[in-house]
Amino acid sequence: MAGGRGPTLRRRRLAGELRLLRERSGLTGEQVGERLGWSVSKVSRIETAQVGVRTGDLTALCDLYEVPAAKREALHELARTAMRRGWWETYESISTDYANYIGLESEAADIRCFSQTLIHGLLQTEDYARAVIRATLMPFAPASEVDRRVEIRMTRQKILCRDNPLGIWMVLDEAALKRLVGGSEVMKAQCESLIRMSELPNVTIQILTCSVGAHPGANTPFSILSFPEVYDPDVVYIETMTSSLWIEDDSEVHSYSLAFDQVRAMALSPDDSAELISEMVGRL
Repeated sequence: MAGGRGPTLRRRRLAGELRLLRERSGLTGEQVGERLGWSVSKVSRIETAQVGVRTGDLTALCDLYEVPAAKREALHELARTAMRRGWWETYESISTDYANYIGLESEAADIRCFSQTLIHGLLQTEDYARAVIRATLMPFAPASEVDRRVEIRMTRQKILCRDNPLGIWMVLDEAALKRLVGGSEVMKAQCESLIRMSELPNVTIQILTCSVGAHPGANTPFSILSFPEVYDPDVVYIETMTSSLWIEDDSEVHSYSLAFDQVRAMALSPDDSAELISEMVGRL
């Protein structure tokens, strides 16, 4: 995975290109479906990146939109690379939502996240992650399933030390530090790991103390993923107990960016945050 890029973002990019070409051609989704003998839902699924695009279908779209030869070849190359499997797809039972998230995470340039009750998965130690996963899966989950999910989470963390490392800026609620996930020894090791991770140039950790009271992130934890290319817009990811929510509307993403900026301003500085975490280690 080191230095690699998964297929999800390329699929989104291809979908966006095809949607733009259709709009420039002055055609609606219904008209494209009629001319190609497709259902309207097929056109919609392609343009929203819910499905990949087969070679024959892409050729048909290019013919319909009268795409020049050079642009056509670029689209076919994008389609070919978009169909490559990511490392996470070798885990057969992984949910579609989670696979989509890992795909985008692997391609992101940086992630800004507000973590309310738990430390972000990319900064969790193996023991901390195991305790969290075991608790969220409930006691009836087999040990093999817990092990599988822990392995996936640890593999995800390799993007922090790849050739072009992901940048992560985590604002962590102080309450998460006080929550003894896995017991005091596990929590002590987790806090020590946070201190070490905060020394990396691509990792920033700030603690939002309980004394600040109400704040813009009080309702829910969230992550904002940003990508290297300017034409790949930011997306917001919110994980719930039973599903995941993706927010791509520009105005809504902007609201979350403003909320993150506010909680970041309200939080302790990175140096003061490291000091607070060190004090927590001492108490543990």
